[in-house]
This record gives sequence, structure tokens and C-alpha cells, in this order.
Amino acid sequence: MKDFIKYVFATITGIVALFMLMGILFAISLVGMIASESGATKVKDNSVFVLQLNGVIQERTEEENPFAAILSKGEMDMMGLDDLLAAIEKAKNNDDIKGIYLEGGVTEFDSPATAQQLRDALKDFKKSGKWVVAYSDQYLQGAYYVASVADKIYLNKTGMVDFRGIGGKSEYLKGLFDKIGVRYQAVRVGKYKSAVERMTQSSMSDNDREQRLAYSQGIWDYWLKDISESRKVSAAQLNQLANDSIISIANPADYVKARLIDKIMYPEQIKDEIKARLKLDKDDDINQLTLADMKNVKAKKDDDGEKIAIYYAYGEIVDDIASMMPSGHNIVGKTTVDDLNELAKDDDIKAVVIRVNSPGGSAVASENIWHAIKQLKTKKPVVVSMGGLAASGGYMISAPANYIFAEPTTITGSIGIFGLVPNYSELATDKLGITFDGIKTNKYTDFAENLVLSKENSEEIRFLQTYVDRGYTTFLDIVAEGRKMKREDVHEIAQGRVWLAKDAVKIKLVDKLGSLNDAVKKAAELAKLDEYHTATYPAPDSWIDQFLPSENKGSYLDAELRSLLGDLYTPVMEMKKNTKRNRLQARLPYSVVIK
Repeated sequence: MKDFIKYVFATITGIVALFMLMGILFAISLVGMIASESGATKVKDNSVFVLQLNGVIQERTEEENPFAAILSKGEMDMMGLDDLLAAIEKAKNNDDIKGIYLEGGVTEFDSPATAQQLRDALKDFKKSGKWVVAYSDQYLQGAYYVASVADKIYLNKTGMVDFRGIGGKSEYLKGLFDKIGVRYQAVRVGKYKSAVERMTQSSMSDNDREQRLAYSQGIWDYWLKDISESRKVSAAQLNQLANDSIISIANPADYVKARLIDKIMYPEQIKDEIKARLKLDKDDDINQLTLADMKNVKAKKDDDGEKIAIYYAYGEIVDDIASMMPSGHNIVGKTTVDDLNELAKDDDIKAVVIRVNSPGGSAVASENIWHAIKQLKTKKPVVVSMGGLAASGGYMISAPANYIFAEPTTITGSIGIFGLVPNYSELATDKLGITFDGIKTNKYTDFAENLVLSKENSEEIRFLQTYVDRGYTTFLDIVAEGRKMKREDVHEIAQGRVWLAKDAVKIKLVDKLGSLNDAVKKAAELAKLDEYHTATYPAPDSWIDQFLPSENKGSYLDAELRSLLGDLYTPVMEMKKNTKRNRLQARLPYSVVIK
């Protein structure tokens, strides 16, 4: 009895302590929100926007986290491209902000197009007559591409610049699975649909090599052109520089000779450079604004006119919360369909721009979203703006739009379907001695078990291939209908082939190269709107929502995992994701990350 009372008392004490802790956290977050909303950031005259190029840049800022300052180590901060572009636009239009200082250079971009869009925004900023200066201890390749737009690029005296071209290796796991007695069975349509090869082959196929080299070379040529224009060095010279030596271990003085940078210096010396641009004395302080400050700077925008919705659809496409990916943001099929149906019913919204940044995913969820967008289009104009990726299922959901814009370095296409099923018969029976027996009332009652446990399952694989073939035909019909093409013509450019957007325009998969702003203007034109403003959807989770189950969790934990795993992050996450994915996939064959 005494122990019972002791345990009850301990439980009550724990519950009281938990509620007290939650109360304290609630008070802290409430004070923070009140302070945040109490007034806009007041920009002092002669200010500089300090943009840190350290962290991971993804499509959109995740939910606001009132505890980020307490929890985050600041090693791999997650930044939203939407916030960055908005901040640069505000800085451009604010007369009190004289320039942008890019600090650091170890940013990781979720795609080449993300880096390109950030650079384009900085280039547009300079058109206002203001300056951009960059300094870092080291520049990874993507960050250097962004920083190359600066008026001056400075580097630490012991720093490095990564400049070596675009490419990389993929891990092939067949040898590993052979050793443990697991055989992956692939069914696919499209000779370029190479997602299955990581599990079924020991090396890259010729078709996959062809498409990867094509889009990688296209991106590299685009980057060389941009860097060439800014640094006043020919693209041929830059390309030769990447071929001649390992630039990242060169003497920093050689970077100056090659005109990759303007000057080498120690960190404290950059302050004098900026003060000189601001016409300040050496003892004067520099008025600085961070990205967090810029979020609260009032934008010069007009809320008059009709409303155009910008709906963000980014991440892997999954069926439901139970099948969501263990890291990053996801496009959850049912949730997205519900959101789109609500936009269709909202009479205040006159047009919708869907911002797609997705490698695809579940073929079933992709088709459901496609149908919802098709229905939405009967109510109001729909324009798609492709971000870094709009491939496979990501392209399927884009196809029904009235008009499609893409960034020049967007990766798109990959029109194909595949299924990948592991078979454990050798592991179970030959290596572990496990055998299987049972009963069934019909011939195919044990269809699923045979797929994964039987050594002889050719008939089951044939049925699965028929299922995949039907899915591919449906995909072709969807694209043909949306793009007003013949199915046969779509098949010629499909077969799982990945395309760079500038090439996708030529084959009618994309209407025009352009930005999100271009897509908004087109939506206004289609809706015949003279005056309009935009509103973004879905709304970010509130702080309280973060304590509840959500299909798009993972921002903070994702950042921590990236920091812990480093270069192993992508392959480890891919292996974990395979256990949750729908067996029928319309997805890009690989992950694209630019450092």
C-alpha cells in the first residue's frame, strides 16, 4: 500500500511539473509572438542586409518554431527560399538599405534551380543601383555560384573555393543484398526510369548515364554563363580552370589570378570595406539587418484588387500521414486534395498559382491530386510555377494547368511508373532455415506473400507489370490531355526521361521559362484582372500545432540529422523512405542536392 501511494504521488508530481513546464513555454512563446507582432522592424538609415549563406535552403519556410532559439545549435539552419526572395525584394525597395552583405559560403541547396533563383534575385537587386558584397572562409560550389553575382568577392587568407563541375556518384546496393539473400524485383515502364537500378544493379545503366549527363551539363553550362558575365571571365576559361586542377586545394592567391575572387583578407578587414561603401568612419557602427529582421520589415505591396492564391506543393508525394517520409516536407495526397477543393469553392480567389517542387512519389496520390487540379481548373485559371524539381508525379500534377512556367535549371519530365518489391526467400529459407506453408480458398489469395517470400513468382510479377503498364498508359493520357498532344508523341519524350526545363520547353512539356512572379502575372492575365494581390496557402502551422501530429513535421529534426550524418544523410534517408513508400511509384530516380 505504501508503494502504491508513493507511485501515485510521483505520478501526480510528474503531471504537475509537466503542466508547469508547458505553462512556462507557453508564456515564453506568447511573449515572443506579442513582441513579434507589436510592430514592424524599423530600418535605420544607411543599413545593410546581412544574408548568411550557411545552412540548408528549401522551397518554403516551415512552421514558425518559438523554441528554435532554445533547441537549435545553429549548425544547419533551415531557410525558406520564399523568405529569402521576399527579403531581397524588400531590401531593393527600401531606400534606407544601401546594400547586401553575403556572409559565409557553405549553403546546401535542395536543387540547382534554388541557387539560380536566389542569384537572380540578387542580380535584380543590383539593378536598383545598390551593391552586393560577399565574404567567406570557404565557398562551396552552389554558394560560390550565388556569390559570383556580387560586386566584390572576398575570401579568408586560408580559405578555399570549390569549383569542379557538376556530377557525383550514386550508391548501388545489389551486392549488399546479394550477400544477405534479398532480391529486389523491379517492374517499370520507360528505359530511362532508373529508380529501380540502385537496388537491382551494380552500376549505372547507359540510359541513366545519358540523361544524367545531359541535365548536369546543361546546368553547368548555365552556371558558367552566369559566372562568366559577372566575373568578366570567359566561360571557356572557367571550364578549363575546373579541368586543370583541383581548385578547392589551390593557393588562395591563385583564385585572385583566375578572377574567381577579388581579394583575400581576414574577417575583421571586411568591416572596413563595408564601412567605406557606407561612407562611415572606422569607429562607426554598421546598421545591420538579419533575415529575421527583414521578415518584419513592411513590404511595399498593394492589397487592393482581387485575390490570387499561391499554393505551395513541395516535397515527396505520399498517400497519407502514415506513409509520410521520415524527413523533410511532404505532399500528402488527401490533405492536398482537400486544400485544392477549398480553393475551388472560395469565390474570393480568382486564380490559383501552384508552386510545384517535387520529385514525385506515390502514383495513386499523384493521380488524385491531378484530378483535384483538373476540377479546380473548371472553376478558375490554374498556372503552375515549377521550382527545383517537377518530375514524375511532380509533373503529373502540373500537367492539367492552363499554363506552365519553369526556372531555366528546373529538372522535370521523368514521365514513367515503376514498382519495386523485395523478395526475402533466399534470406528466409536458405540462410535462416525458415519455411512457409498455409491454405488458401482461391488461386491468388497468397499473391502478396508470393511476391516477397516465394522463389518462383514469375506469374505474380507478370500481373504486377500489367498493373504498372496500365499506370503508365494513364500517365501518358494525363499528359496528352493537359498538354494537348497525341499520346504517341508523349511516349516518344517520356519513358522516364528526365529533362532540363530549357529543353522541356522545346518538346512542349513546359510553356515558358520564368519565375513565380511571371506565373502570378500570367494567372492575372488569364483571370482578366487589372488589380490583384496574392495570398499563400497552405498557412504555416501555428506554434501550438507543433505539439500535435502533422503530416509535414521534420524541419528541426531534419536539420539535426543533416548535421549529424553529413554526406551520408541522403543515402540513409533514401533507404529509410523505401520502407514507407507505396509500391507503385511515379518518382524521380534520385535525389538532387547542390552544395
